[in-house]
Amino acid sequence: MIEYLTTLFFVFAVIDPIGSIPVYLEATKEFDKLHKKKIAIRASVIAFFILLFFIVIGQLILEGMKVSLDAFQISGGVILFLFALTMIFGDGKPEQEKNHITDYKHVTIFPIAIPSIASPGAIMAVVLMTDNHIYTIQQQGITTLLVLVVVALTCLILLIANKLQERIGDYGITVISKIMGLILASYAVQSILSGISAYFLS
Repeated sequence: MIEYLTTLFFVFAVIDPIGSIPVYLEATKEFDKLHKKKIAIRASVIAFFILLFFIVIGQLILEGMKVSLDAFQISGGVILFLFALTMIFGDGKPEQEKNHITDYKHVTIFPIAIPSIASPGAIMAVVLMTDNHIYTIQQQGITTLLVLVVVALTCLILLIANKLQERIGDYGITVISKIMGLILASYAVQSILSGISAYFLS
């Protein structure tokens, strides 16, 4: 049970639903409440299927390219670590992604679904967490279910985004996003160390 809660918390950290609030608010500022609701739901659905695609196919693609598990674990850890550093020291996910908003007609897919919800870090994380050589089908199924739970929670958060922003403010959102980045950085370092250890012990 504790293992599942840890996985759930990590998935929450890597997807960072709170950090997506400013992106969503900026991207939907030209729409009425009904369209904002539709955008939040559709973006969440699209993001989940993007993550599901990489859960199912991601490792097969890597194995087809003859990339070893150790190499992928190390490279994945490095990418996650760099992604975490942008969350901790950079302008933050919200500011960076708001600058890319140029077409308000297609905001459902970009930047809300990807890269705000289904970010590169999230994609890399779900591939690592559903590795066929480490986890059973049952464990992968549970991880997929937890990803669905977090995406659904993200959808709910976006639906009440205006109220949340009023309550915790932009600074509160930034602080939470940086804490999530710190947690992600810790996981990334552990992934790198595990990959290096497995390589030298093999």
